[in-house]
Amino acid sequence: MIFKTLGRTREKIPAIGMGTWQLDTNSETLTALKKGLELGDNFIDTAEIYGTEKLVGEAIMRRDDIFIASKVWPSHFDYDNVIKACDASLKRLGVKCIDLYQLHWPNYTIPIEETMSAMEHLQKEGKIRHIGVSNFSVKEFQEAQACLSHSDIVSNQVEYSIIMREPEEDGVLDFCRRERVTLIAYSPFGSGALFNAKRKPFLDALAAFGNKNGLTPAQAALAWLISKEPVVAIPKASTEKHVLENIAAMDHGLKIEGIDEIERISGRFRKLHRKPLASRTFVRKVLKHTKFWHGYAEKKLGKKND
Repeated sequence: MIFKTLGRTREKIPAIGMGTWQLDTNSETLTALKKGLELGDNFIDTAEIYGTEKLVGEAIMRRDDIFIASKVWPSHFDYDNVIKACDASLKRLGVKCIDLYQLHWPNYTIPIEETMSAMEHLQKEGKIRHIGVSNFSVKEFQEAQACLSHSDIVSNQVEYSIIMREPEEDGVLDFCRRERVTLIAYSPFGSGALFNAKRKPFLDALAAFGNKNGLTPAQAALAWLISKEPVVAIPKASTEKHVLENIAAMDHGLKIEGIDEIERISGRFRKLHRKPLASRTFVRKVLKHTKFWHGYAEKKLGKKND
């Protein structure tokens, strides 16, 4: 199993963790999470808005060797609500401390100084160990970091995959590499877009590569992703089969020539990937400046965490 250093810390986390976004809270997913933990994949990512914190709490059974990452939603970014949101997450998770607490998206309606002050307070109180952000541009990251008096932001969780390569284009990957910030890649299969019929030619080429190297197409995509520094990935832990497949990708690794071959395959289909997830790109660049979607999602949050 491959482990990577978290930011500038001495913390080591698995290069492929277990994501819980859009994860059904049933016995099958609980079994999948427990299986991953049993095999040593002790990095689980969740968020208050996912509605999966209770499931994660049930899976970890109060073990203290699990690295738990969670997130606070932008509607809760004022000082008091950051504290309340963290307390609520701790209760749902059944733990006394969250290992990595992340700002889920930027919120331009609340001063970032206020939000980061609350994050440092939580860290001082021992309720969180490390501070992270998610869906932040380089500028947004720098502005948030400048508000911290004694802490480093150790990670930025962004969408990144073989078909959604925006972090390479907007400077986030280079910045994270240069500043020793862990890039946590969510949706490493493009939320399933990798397996869409429209991308069958690319998937077939990836499968052919995988056949030569003892990898499934999904494993090849993951192995390519974690071959990059400082990237770790969090594919959804939906079934025990998928968890086992993901962990096997981490055990396999890729040699330089394998990475180069996947790059060549991807390059042949660049036009096919150019607009794989246009709606989410719109959200990142436009809607995150507004209140509308923060509030809409928060209404759903209340139902999920009842």
